[in-house]
Amino acid sequence: MSILILEDDVALCKGMELALKAPGREFLLCHSVASAKKQLQNGEPDLFILDINMPDGSGLDFCKELRAGGYATPILMLTANDTELDMVTGLESGADDYVTKPFSLAVLRARIDALLRRGSSHKDSKAFSGDFMFDFETMRFEKNGKAVELSKTEARLLQLLFTNKGQTLTRERALSAIWPDGTEYVAENALSVAVRRLRSKLENDPSNPQFIKTVHGIGYKWTASL
Repeated sequence: MSILILEDDVALCKGMELALKAPGREFLLCHSVASAKKQLQNGEPDLFILDINMPDGSGLDFCKELRAGGYATPILMLTANDTELDMVTGLESGADDYVTKPFSLAVLRARIDALLRRGSSHKDSKAFSGDFMFDFETMRFEKNGKAVELSKTEARLLQLLFTNKGQTLTRERALSAIWPDGTEYVAENALSVAVRRLRSKLENDPSNPQFIKTVHGIGYKWTASL
């Protein structure tokens, strides 16, 4: 389990590491936004602790970038500002919690433990198949580590295919599950269009699909390796 701490006060950064230390925890200490972004190239940590005022940018802007980039990892903001507006701004930027300086290390540890428990439940919802990572709870999808944006219809179709992997999903079952309010109002080719769009986002060669196979006259099958 890794925790990335973005804090330009080196002594405080080290103090937080010592206070939060526990078996199995690894700390990534970053004293600039640039170094934090570089650290992300090595993988996604399990928690971010971000100071707002940094010499080369803002922890708030970095938080926004993380959320825009599809990161669902818990984020705790640190700041010397304790006004209600600052707290609201931090939470609206995508932070999960907010601690003002000076703070008790015991309180910080309790907040961190709570966020890590919450974050682990999100990680448990992730499913892997070949080059893919799917998280239907947070609507986050990746191929080879890169985010894939899916519409709600495409996500429903993918979840049906994935949960029935190796088995043929009939067109009738897909239609009733994706459009539960009644298929009589759905265009005849709606399912074919959804499959085509999903293939365009997941397949290496959509014209020669390797993951979403057509079972002629019946439906479709997810065949990516587990």
